[in-house]
Amino acid sequence: MYLFMGSDKYNLELSDFCIICTISLQGRAEKSGAGGTMLEEETDPTYENVLAEIQSFELPIEATLRSVYDDQPNAHKKFMEKLEACIRNHDKEIEKMCNFHHQGFVDAITELLKVRTDAEKLKVIVHTEDIIRCRIQQRNITTVVEKLQLCLPVLEMYSKLKEQMSAKRYYSALKTMEQLENVYFPWVSQYRFCQLMIENLPKLREDIKEISMSDLKDFLESIRKHSDKIGETAMKQAQHQKTFNVSLQKKNKMKFGKNMYIKHDRIPEEKSEIVLKHSLKEEDENEEEVLTVQDLVDFSPVYRCLHIYSVLGDEETFENYYRKQRKKQARLVLQPQSNMHETVDGYRRYFTQIVGFFVVEDHILHVTQGLVTRAYTDELWNMALSKIIAVLRAHSSYCTDPDLVLELKNLIVIFADTLQGYGFPVNRLFDLLFEIRDQYNETLLKKWAGVFRDIFEEDNYSPIPIVNEEEYKIVISKFPFQDPDLEKQSFPKKFPMSQSVPHIYIQVKEFIYASLKFSESLHRSSTEIDDMLRKSTNLLLTRTLSSCLLNLIRKPHIGLTELVQIIINTTHLEQACKYLEDFITNITNISQETVHTTRLYGLSTFKDARHAAEGEIYTKLNQKIDEFVQLADYDWTMSEPDGRASGYLMDLINFLRSIFQVFTHLPGKVAQTACMSACQHLSTSLMQMLLDSELKQISMGAVQQFNLDVIQCELFASSEPVPGFQGDTLQLAFIDLRQLLDLFMVWDWSTYLADYGQPASKYLRVNPNTALTLLEKMKDTSKKNNIFAQFRKNDRDKQKLIETVVKQLRSLVNGMSQHT
Repeated sequence: MYLFMGSDKYNLELSDFCIICTISLQGRAEKSGAGGTMLEEETDPTYENVLAEIQSFELPIEATLRSVYDDQPNAHKKFMEKLEACIRNHDKEIEKMCNFHHQGFVDAITELLKVRTDAEKLKVIVHTEDIIRCRIQQRNITTVVEKLQLCLPVLEMYSKLKEQMSAKRYYSALKTMEQLENVYFPWVSQYRFCQLMIENLPKLREDIKEISMSDLKDFLESIRKHSDKIGETAMKQAQHQKTFNVSLQKKNKMKFGKNMYIKHDRIPEEKSEIVLKHSLKEEDENEEEVLTVQDLVDFSPVYRCLHIYSVLGDEETFENYYRKQRKKQARLVLQPQSNMHETVDGYRRYFTQIVGFFVVEDHILHVTQGLVTRAYTDELWNMALSKIIAVLRAHSSYCTDPDLVLELKNLIVIFADTLQGYGFPVNRLFDLLFEIRDQYNETLLKKWAGVFRDIFEEDNYSPIPIVNEEEYKIVISKFPFQDPDLEKQSFPKKFPMSQSVPHIYIQVKEFIYASLKFSESLHRSSTEIDDMLRKSTNLLLTRTLSSCLLNLIRKPHIGLTELVQIIINTTHLEQACKYLEDFITNITNISQETVHTTRLYGLSTFKDARHAAEGEIYTKLNQKIDEFVQLADYDWTMSEPDGRASGYLMDLINFLRSIFQVFTHLPGKVAQTACMSACQHLSTSLMQMLLDSELKQISMGAVQQFNLDVIQCELFASSEPVPGFQGDTLQLAFIDLRQLLDLFMVWDWSTYLADYGQPASKYLRVNPNTALTLLEKMKDTSKKNNIFAQFRKNDRDKQKLIETVVKQLRSLVNGMSQHT
């Protein structure tokens, strides 16, 4: 019954089913009756076994049937008959059973018809529940789809975040995190996977922060290593730019015929590179392209870190760390090597590191927002500038080589120009250059002192001989000498100065050139440069050259001839000073008529040296006289003179004559003064010889011999060894000796004593003390060969007179001492 109720495919009418069942049962009954007769008729045991096997369904039916057909040719007919009989028997049994259950079946059908209506209702109910269930499932599916649609973007964004982290695109990853937190996570915040993601984001941010900080440290280390190269590149750019400006300035001077000064202002980086490359191309076609700071250092890490920290909202931490580390690096950069002053490479390395540091800071300032500020860079630069000036001031003081100081100056100028091009104030550096300029001048003065010493050592202190016109022109090209009389003379002839004069003049010009080299590129006016050149040249003349001349003059091996030549040389050098002034004027184009123009002090310098040489001539001439006088060998007890002057004195007079011949090249007053000084010194020496305390006695014969020597001195003085003396001026140098000797030779004591103190006295120059000393040497009778012995024999009255004279002389001496 359930089959008919539950299946739509077999849904048949109940009446039709009953009819079918009835017909089937009747047919089965008829067949069962006929078969029963046959089955009873034949009871062959063989076929019964076959039938039993077929009904048992245990053995394959094919084998059973084959056994029936294989036994006898007509066995199948008999088998079919048996089979029909068996079927009829079964039909009968079925019929019996149907008849037995017929009433029950009818009752069942009747019951079935009764529940048909309920079955229809139940069918409708079952169909509705299926619909409801399907609707619920559909709604659930829709809900799931909607939730999945919300979750999928989150998962996709999170997957994108992971990819960005793997690809090290941290800034994009942070932006993705912001989107997840602000847009996507609120949709799916109730899910556990979302909570896990939310909890993981802070860790990812910290990872990014640590990685960024590591990148920043690597960047800082990178720029620390590349500071040298960055600075070197920047200084080369500035130097090439300056070269270009100088060449342009020269072209403009040629074009307009006047000086033009190009200000060193900062130009945009792109334009500067274009101008630089253009100038390099003109200078050298094979010059390599100049690198920029971006070519040397990858700034992307600092950009990324700055963006990352800005997204993280921690810019202040990043800025503070960056500035702190850069200040540490600045201190390291500003710390020089202990031997930096020894070579220019040490200074260059120091400057390139500093330039590289501040070029990077300037680049960071212009390409980032807030990482560094102008106030911060100015503060850092001022701190660095103070340190740089102190370092340069200390290390430059050790420099003794002017070439090294000049190279240092050039490096400082390029260093200053480079940083000025990046907007850093460098006025204090140029002020420092003025200090270094003074030191440079000092090193130049020391160097040229050695040059002058070498020149003086190599000079022969003889007039320059010339044998032809070519040699004459060579000397004239080196030294501005003008003498019409010398030009008229025929060859061979001589210049009055020695070889040192043109050499010194050339070296003074070389000094001016060397001093000018330092003044270049200092951004100073021509007037200031002119003033600096004149002051440094004055120092060279008044200190260095003057000192060298004085030292030369005082050297023991410099004789009178050399001193005379030195005086001549200084005269010509003094005359050449005006040409040195013209030389400086031609360099600076500043007229000497300008009010503030400094004059060269060469006149006073060479005048002082000449005076020192003159004084040294007087001293050495006197020393030479003393050497001759020391050769004197008088026999102070001789009774009669030799009749001729002493040999030493004649040699001395001959020496003086030859020396005074050399003095003809000196200015007249110098020669006259030297001659007068020599005669006075000779007179004084002879007087001291007579009055020497070790000399105890003197005979009249010795006095007469001494008188012969004084006569020769007087003859020498009257012979006018140096022209220019008036009358007997030179002879007056021996007037004291002459009056003293005349007093003793004539023995005119009465006149001396009577006229003493009178202006018209014949023996006015004879001092009583001098006369007394000599008279006592002559009257000593206690010694052997006393000269007064013959007086006592011949005229005792005269002896009394002498004693009287001695007493009177002593009274005069005592009166003079009391008056004093």
